[in-house]
Amino acid sequence: MSDDDRLTRNGEIGPAERLAMNRTGSFDWDLDTGTIDVDESGLLVFGLAPDTYDGRPATLVARLAPEERTRLEDIVREAVKGGSVSYTAHFPIPQAEGAPHWTHVQARILRKPDGRAQRIVGVVRDTTAEVTHSAFVQELEKRREVQTSIVERTTNALSRAVTVDDVTAALTGPGGLARLGAEGLALGLVENGSLNVIALSGESLDALNDFRSRRLDRGLPLAETVLTGRPRFVSSFQSLGRDFPELAPYLSRLRFKSACYLPLVAQARSLGGMALFYRGRSSFNADERNLALGLAAIVAQSLQRAILFDEERELATGLQATMLPRRIPAITGGEIAVRYHAAWSGRQVGGDWYDVIPLPRGRVGIVVGDVQGHDTHAAAIMGQLRIALRAYAGEGHAPSTVLARASRFLAELDTNRFATCTYAQVDLASGTLRAVRAGHLGPLIRHTDGRVGQPNLRGGLPLGLATVFGDEEFPETRLDLVPGETLVLCTDGLVEQPGSDIDTGLEALSEAIASGPPQAEALADHLSERLWERWGSGDDVALLVLRRSPDPGTPRAPRIHQYIHQADPQGLSDARAAVTQALRDWGLPELADDAELLTGELLVNVLLHTEGGAVLTLEVLPEPVRRVRLSVQDRSSAWPRRRTPGEAATSGRGLLLLDALASRWGVEPRGEGKAVWCEIEPAPVATDAAPAAGG
Repeated sequence: MSDDDRLTRNGEIGPAERLAMNRTGSFDWDLDTGTIDVDESGLLVFGLAPDTYDGRPATLVARLAPEERTRLEDIVREAVKGGSVSYTAHFPIPQAEGAPHWTHVQARILRKPDGRAQRIVGVVRDTTAEVTHSAFVQELEKRREVQTSIVERTTNALSRAVTVDDVTAALTGPGGLARLGAEGLALGLVENGSLNVIALSGESLDALNDFRSRRLDRGLPLAETVLTGRPRFVSSFQSLGRDFPELAPYLSRLRFKSACYLPLVAQARSLGGMALFYRGRSSFNADERNLALGLAAIVAQSLQRAILFDEERELATGLQATMLPRRIPAITGGEIAVRYHAAWSGRQVGGDWYDVIPLPRGRVGIVVGDVQGHDTHAAAIMGQLRIALRAYAGEGHAPSTVLARASRFLAELDTNRFATCTYAQVDLASGTLRAVRAGHLGPLIRHTDGRVGQPNLRGGLPLGLATVFGDEEFPETRLDLVPGETLVLCTDGLVEQPGSDIDTGLEALSEAIASGPPQAEALADHLSERLWERWGSGDDVALLVLRRSPDPGTPRAPRIHQYIHQADPQGLSDARAAVTQALRDWGLPELADDAELLTGELLVNVLLHTEGGAVLTLEVLPEPVRRVRLSVQDRSSAWPRRRTPGEAATSGRGLLLLDALASRWGVEPRGEGKAVWCEIEPAPVATDAAPAAGG
């Protein structure tokens, strides 16, 4: 015999009291705005008509006796200020006629990271029948503990949900069904006249996969619940099959005894429906039905916030996307790949950007930058600044001038925002880069041997601040990209993580670049997968990968290039080893020792007597005789001069060594610098001696 039957047989509850028992609502109290969102059922519990409620807390409790109102305020105030996570309250609401109606509130306090209370959400119930019948109250209190736990745990899990995916994860992830007190769940959302089931959780529910997306009609119980707005409590799947013949063939595959189909409605908007499935339950009493309706109300409010967030997020990211280049121009002599990753946390978007700008004389400009802030205003400023910088670069100005003008432009916008960026003009034909930096991360270069370096790129103040402080100096740094080398630019979101030093992030980025594939697109994908997964998605990231096309020569005339940084002893050793290994691979091992010795002499001369690094080129010249050519290019205009060293001299023998080991050598001008080259030939093959005369 059910509780309802016992009470009815005792003759102690009339129709009005039975209606009160079945009345449960939910509320969401925003402490920052001071307004309470209460659903229609909740307003009826407080004795208010929905069209007269103005959202104010005072209106909600206006009918309470002054002492009860004070007691309720004290309970809420003590819970909020005392750091509690929840509270309950029981109080009477006077009626115009008859005894007061008792009301029970179960609430959860949601706090900000600093501990300050932000929202209170919960369930309000008319408990007149329970209070009137004290013996029944004791029995119900046992259930109340379970119900309170279900409500609190579900509310707590959903309070952290931001997106629709988060809500789905909270309901279907680890412990999700247990929080709901069910063994199975189906969740559907109304979209463009269809009911799309976005979540199925529970053993055997995969049998319903055929119904994941259907037109919204009354052919299925969940759709009927959405259309009518009325819940359906099913105690027998056999009766469900009779009412919905299309579903009947699938019911035998479901391992459940009962189910409840609940509409999800928030602020008079039908969002979808939720079905809860049970194995051990064969009926639903009033409390169980009220609990299910209360859970549906909590889920509906969470979904409403999540849908609004997703819509606003889509709008913001769409705005951000329109500010970025729609396509990357094709380049000659190399390949460029770009990636953009929008942060998921929060509605706000950032001002990170990238750009690839065609320049006169076959050059290309590349830039990666970040406008201060994470909001749509930052995205709008980013779009303006990107266009301005693109225009200045397209006019052919030097990199330092481009950034100086961009800084002035940003300062004149009067936005109180600054921006950081790294900009470089690239000539892929020669491999020359002229780079400038405005408070931003410098580039990383992956060399042909797999090593990753971080060139020392001199920098100026961030754009905007440089103009405000009257320091628009952006010194240029020249870099050289050897064929096959790769340059990587990024914003700080790729290397920064809260609580971690940025050097740790740069080290991780270097390792990922070194271990990645050589092609620009493949390397960009590799970095995205490795680092975005590692750091998370808390910040926007812009990434640009530029690779100069490799120059392997041909099978008959192979060629290698290698850049050696100044003050890099390991690079010098690696270059000599690479020359030796290459000649052995090319079938010229007899020239390896001389080539290695000459490589060391030419490179040491450059690294000691110039202010930059050197580009080493080793190639085989097949005509007219197969020979090896070594070339070392630097940026110094001073040509080597022959000297006669004394017996105790420690230098001055380089050219003498060239004369001794090389078949020919010379010096050629190369742009702003020069190249010293030499050729080594195999020893001539000796021929058989002629026969003696008169023999």
